[in-house]
Amino acid sequence: MTLNPFYIDELIKNAISEDVNYIDVSGAFTVPAGRRDDAYLVAKGDGVLCGIDVFTRVFELLDPTFTCDKKLADGDSYKKGDVLIEMNGVTTELLRGERTALNILQHMSGIATQTDLAVKAVKGTGACVCETRKTLPGLRAIEKYAVLCGGGRNHRYNLSDCVMLKDNHIDACGGILPAVAALREKLGHTVKIECETRCMDEVRDALEAGADIIMLDNMTPQQMADAVAVINGRAVTEASGNVTLDNIASVAACGVDIISMGSLTHSAKAADISMKIRTNET
Repeated sequence: MTLNPFYIDELIKNAISEDVNYIDVSGAFTVPAGRRDDAYLVAKGDGVLCGIDVFTRVFELLDPTFTCDKKLADGDSYKKGDVLIEMNGVTTELLRGERTALNILQHMSGIATQTDLAVKAVKGTGACVCETRKTLPGLRAIEKYAVLCGGGRNHRYNLSDCVMLKDNHIDACGGILPAVAALREKLGHTVKIECETRCMDEVRDALEAGADIIMLDNMTPQQMADAVAVINGRAVTEASGNVTLDNIASVAACGVDIISMGSLTHSAKAADISMKIRTNET
């Protein structure tokens, strides 16, 4: 797992505290203390796995004696009926952590699966697929990591990473040229500038201003193809706005370098994965 372990532990602790603020009245009052059982995860549909190390970390924090045998790693594809992991632990802790662990795993795997479908749809075009900042508060790191596991790339992590002059910035500053001019006076040399454009006039302004990346926002395929021809490699091109799995291939065919999809994170369907306990006589 390449995710920051301090972030992951804090995320898990907050989630467990939310789910069990005092005692798990279902498990604690029905299962003998100290009992151990085996458990496993089974896929109920096809997908791309993501978050398996976060999943197991939930149980490691609850039960220091927890053990597991992971059958797949993040980024691996699975089929319906596949067993993803075998586990053993204190039964009350397996029950206590089940929903938190599954919520995270299903969410991350859903994003990875959705990204995988998008990446496959543009294969051979030269375009790469990215997410956006349309992420759930507090979950951005795991959501962006899931995009990577699905074969995509990451857009900027936050507002400090890169300048992105969106329509409201441009309108507030009176246009792309004055906005970029203001940036050049104070911007550090390591920070790139991306300009959102809505028409060919704005594309030309972004080129004149020397933007590093030009976003073609909510343009038709023909408009994007025309813009790519005008830019002619002088800036990185990004298509954005209402991109779906149904139309992403036609967007990629316009010759853009990057396709950003907010739906990868804000609308991905959770993967269907179940945790089952095998009762032991101990």
